[in-house]
Amino acid sequence: MATKVNLSATDFIAETGVETLTDETNLNFYAHDVYERGADLMAVVRPKDKEQLSAAITAATSQNISVIPRGGGMSYTGGYTSDRSGAVLFDLAEMNRILDINETDMTVTVEAGCTWAQLYEALQPKGLRTPFWGTLSGLKASIGGGMSQNCLFWGSGRYGTAAQSCIALEVVLADGTIMKTGAEHTRPYGPDLTGIFLADTGALGMKATITMRLIPEVEAHGYASFTFETYEETLTAMAEIERSGVATECFGFDPRLNAIRMQRDSLTSDAKALGKMMKKQGSVWGALKEGAKVVTAGRSFMDEAKFSLHVLTEARIQAAADDDLERARKLALANGATETENTIPKIIRANPFGPLNSMLGPEGQRWAPVHGLLPHSKAINCYKALKNLEVKYADEMEEHGIFTGTLVSAVSGSGAIIEPCLYWPDASNPVHEDTIEDAHFAKLPRLEPNAKAWELTQKIKKEIVNLLHEHGAAHLQIGRTYRYRDSLDPAADKFLQDLKKSLDPKGLMNPGSLGL
Repeated sequence: MATKVNLSATDFIAETGVETLTDETNLNFYAHDVYERGADLMAVVRPKDKEQLSAAITAATSQNISVIPRGGGMSYTGGYTSDRSGAVLFDLAEMNRILDINETDMTVTVEAGCTWAQLYEALQPKGLRTPFWGTLSGLKASIGGGMSQNCLFWGSGRYGTAAQSCIALEVVLADGTIMKTGAEHTRPYGPDLTGIFLADTGALGMKATITMRLIPEVEAHGYASFTFETYEETLTAMAEIERSGVATECFGFDPRLNAIRMQRDSLTSDAKALGKMMKKQGSVWGALKEGAKVVTAGRSFMDEAKFSLHVLTEARIQAAADDDLERARKLALANGATETENTIPKIIRANPFGPLNSMLGPEGQRWAPVHGLLPHSKAINCYKALKNLEVKYADEMEEHGIFTGTLVSAVSGSGAIIEPCLYWPDASNPVHEDTIEDAHFAKLPRLEPNAKAWELTQKIKKEIVNLLHEHGAAHLQIGRTYRYRDSLDPAADKFLQDLKKSLDPKGLMNPGSLGL
């Protein structure tokens, strides 16, 4: 391949043969993530396989042009939005094939652009799934993005985060080298080379293929919901349930987020989703009963003034799932819980990858989560500090129409996620318009740009990030938001920088991500 002094967008197309977008509309769209807009892009390329990915990276970096990977576009932490203009963004959505389902060795290999929903649907007829099997945004969120961000939700209560289900990777380095890590059937084999590229938010290389473990899909489920008067009771109960190992998911909402959840999703779609799930489990009568229960209960079953906790259990036989649920129930009730209608966990499980309409608030407000992963011993004090921070800004937040709602979730062996979500009145961006269902989007008020609310939101978000750092929180989806390198031992930080220089000597692979 001939080297040129300057590589224009037209040259890039000629050099690689990869689909390349250079029009203003697409460049503007891809410069956004869910939270904000990054610097202007030179071009967007859409490779169809790892060979095209490698060739396109080589063509760009040989001309000292930065390259940035984008998965499903669901990042809100600057995972693919750079402050350095002129980069080439790699949209990996076209690399979405399921390459191999090995039922003998119980592994599956996919291309990085395959979504969690796509993989789940392909494995269902075979009675299989991955241990961690996706995020709530899995309709669009990609598996490559999940491994780069180290996401969580489905299966996290028992199996941990996405990275813990990964066995091996094929990664394209900054010079275009395709490197395979680990063995096809086990991890680690020697030092954990696969682990180096997991949760790196694309700072060390672009994932081309991912190999994960498979497990049999379960046949029996249990569901329970509880309300608590305080966050202390909620977090204590969640910690005890996580330590007991009985739940596959255990998550909850503060009163504000309870209220928001009650305002969205139609009763009709809830009833249909539950009916579909019950029919899959072979119970037509159960489907009718569950659908009728949702319509009858309406949205009144959850006390919006309280904290909620939702528990899902699963097992090979119903007796085992029920026993796990009973153990979780005793732990919740011992910590001050009142059991309530279990519709929410049933609805979510019935439609695990639903429409992503909650990317905007119930009145069209912008939304931005900020999270910390804390050991259970530190979770309550951190939550208290977050509440105090909210009190500090209460008057200003009310003045500008800003409010918060907080999610908590258990992560097996790692502790508790605390995720305050900021809502503020502001104009939507192209990612919202592309992602939210048209019918839902049409019902939302169209808000005008609100510079003052945005400025205060930015300030509060930064203070939350700093507070979480002070409380020793770890983070998923590090991107360009969290203080990862400030958390490292100096020797570990030097090792990370040396590794980056070895793999990416010119600093062209997603510069700024991970703070590198």
